Amino acid sequence: MSTLKRSEVNIEETWNLADLFATEQQFEDAIVEAKEVATAIAETYKGKIVDTESAVNVIAAYEKLYEKLVPIGTYANLAHSVEQTDSEAQMRAAKVGQFHSALGAQLSFIQSELLQLDESVLVEASEKAPQYANYIRKLLRQKPYQLHPEAEKALAAFGTTFDAAYGLYNTTKLVDMQFPNFEANGESYPLSYNLFEGDWEPENDKEVRHAAFEAFHSKLREYQHTTAKTYDTHLKTEKTEADLRGYSSVFDYLLQSQEVDRTLYDRQIDLIMSELAPHMRRYAKLLQKVHKLEQMTFADLKISLDPSYEPKVTIDESRKYMKEGLAVMGADYAEMLDRSFDERWTDFANNAGKSTGAFCSSPFGYHPYILISWTSKMNEVFVLAHELGHAGHFYLANANQNIYNARPSLYFIEAPSTMNEMLMANHLLQNSNDARFKRWVISTIVSRTYYHNFVTHLLEAAYQRKVYDIIDAGGSVNAPKLNELKRSVLEQFWGDTVDILDGAELTWMRQPHYYMGLYPYTYSAGLTISTQVSKRILEEGEPAVADWINVLKAGGTQSPVELAKMAGVDITTEEPLRNTISYIGSLIDELEKLTAELGEI
Repeated sequence: MSTLKRSEVNIEETWNLADLFATEQQFEDAIVEAKEVATAIAETYKGKIVDTESAVNVIAAYEKLYEKLVPIGTYANLAHSVEQTDSEAQMRAAKVGQFHSALGAQLSFIQSELLQLDESVLVEASEKAPQYANYIRKLLRQKPYQLHPEAEKALAAFGTTFDAAYGLYNTTKLVDMQFPNFEANGESYPLSYNLFEGDWEPENDKEVRHAAFEAFHSKLREYQHTTAKTYDTHLKTEKTEADLRGYSSVFDYLLQSQEVDRTLYDRQIDLIMSELAPHMRRYAKLLQKVHKLEQMTFADLKISLDPSYEPKVTIDESRKYMKEGLAVMGADYAEMLDRSFDERWTDFANNAGKSTGAFCSSPFGYHPYILISWTSKMNEVFVLAHELGHAGHFYLANANQNIYNARPSLYFIEAPSTMNEMLMANHLLQNSNDARFKRWVISTIVSRTYYHNFVTHLLEAAYQRKVYDIIDAGGSVNAPKLNELKRSVLEQFWGDTVDILDGAELTWMRQPHYYMGLYPYTYSAGLTISTQVSKRILEEGEPAVADWINVLKAGGTQSPVELAKMAGVDITTEEPLRNTISYIGSLIDELEKLTAELGEI
C-alpha cells in the first residue's frame, strides 16, 4: 500500500484543470490582462466616485475584473492542493497570492470611496442597478468598521503576509512532516496523513489501529511547537484587525460576514456539547460491546459497527449511487452529476503530497472542482455525495446570480452538502429491508454524517471558542495550552465512556479549519437545516424539493435565517437543533435494536 507519486496516478482519476487554462501561457496572459484592467479601473475611477452613476459604473467595472481573477486564483490553488511538495506549484501559488495582494492595495480605493458617499447615494444606486443591491447592502454593513483609505490600502497590501500562517501550516503538515512506516503484528505498514485518516483510523484490527495511532501522533508531537506558533500568529492577525476596525470582540469581527449573531453561534456549541453527548456515549458503548473491547479509547471511535460488511465501491460504481440516491433532486441536477464524471471535475487520486480530507471549489463562470482521496470504501459514497452537494449548490447559484450574489454566508455553506448525505441515506434505507444492510446505512449516517459534522467539527468549534476567549482577553497560546484546551473539550464530551489516549490532545494540529475563521461550528449548523429539510422531502416530496432548489438558486441574496425560512426551517429558535439531536438519538436507538436482533450484543 505504498503511496503513489502524482506522476504515477491514472490521469482519469485526476481533475481537468485545462478547463480553467489549457496552457501555462494562457494562465500567465490572464494575469497580465487582469493587471491591465485593474490599472485602467484605477485611472478611470480613483478620486472620481462622487455620485450614483460613478458608483454603479465602478461596481460594474470591478465585477468584470473579479470574474477574470477567479480562474487565476482557482488554477493556482487547485494545482498546489494535489501536490503540495511540487516546487513549481508552490511558487505559482505564492506568485498569485502576491498578485492578489498588490491588486487589493491598488483597488482598495473602490470600497473606501463608495463608503465615503452619503448613504442615500448608495441606496439610490441600489435602486438604479438592483443587481448590485445585495453587494451594496453588505458594503453598508461594513461602514462602521471602515478605516481611512490609506489604512485600507496598507492592510490590503499585506494580504499575502496576513495569509502566510495558513501556508506555513500546510507546508509543515504536508511537505516537512514525513511519516515513517509503523510496525504491527510483525508487519510493516506505510503511514501518511491520508492513509491514517482514510485507512488506519477505521481499521478493524486493533493492533494495527493502535500502532498507527501511536506512530501518527508521535510524528505530530515533533512539530507541535512550530504548528502552535504558526496558529498563534494567525490568531494575533485576526485580533489585531478586529481591534483596528473597532469590533467589540474577535467573535463579532469573524461573525459579521456570516450575517448571524453570537446567539446562533453559542447555541450551536452549547446545546450539542450538553445534549448530544449522552447519545454519542451510547454509540461508543455499542461499538465497545460489538467489538468486545475491554476499554473504549479515542483511537477506537472511528471503527465500523460492522466491519465485515463494508462494501467496496469503485469510482464507476459511485456514479450509479449518485444518480440513484440524488434522483429526487430532478433532471437538471442529474445532468450536473453526469457532467461531473464525464468532464473530470473530481480528483480521486490518492498520491503523496495531496491535501487531506475533501473539498469542493466552485469558481464563478466555470464548473466546480472536487478533491477527494478515493479509498474504495462504501462510506466514500457519502463523502462524494457531500462534495457534490457543494458543487450542485454553486452550479445553480452561479447560473442564477451574478458574482457578487452567488456565495451565501459561511453559516449556510454546509447545508446543501449535508443535505445530499441525508438524501443518499434515505434512498438506501428505502430500497432495502435487510436488517444488516439497514444497520450499516444507519451506522454510516451516525459515524460519518453526524459524527463528522456534529462531533468532530463541533468539538473543534468548542475548542476554538476557548482559544478565541484567550486571544480576546489579550492572551497568547502555545502547544501545551492548546493541548490542554483540546483534551478538556474531548473529556467533557466523552466523559468516562472513552479513554482519551495520549496523542488525542494533538487533534488540534490536524484541521485546516482554524485558519478559516469561525468555520467548524457551521457544519452542525448546516446539518441542522438539512436534517429538517430532508424530513420535509421524505414527507412532502416535490414541493419540498422545489423549495430547496429555489434556496440553492438564491445563492447569497438572502441571510442564513432567510434561506432556512425559504426551506421551511426557523433557525432563530432552538427547535430545529433540538429536533436534530433527538433524531440522532433515535438513530442510535435503532442501531441498538438492530444489533440485538442480529444477536451481536
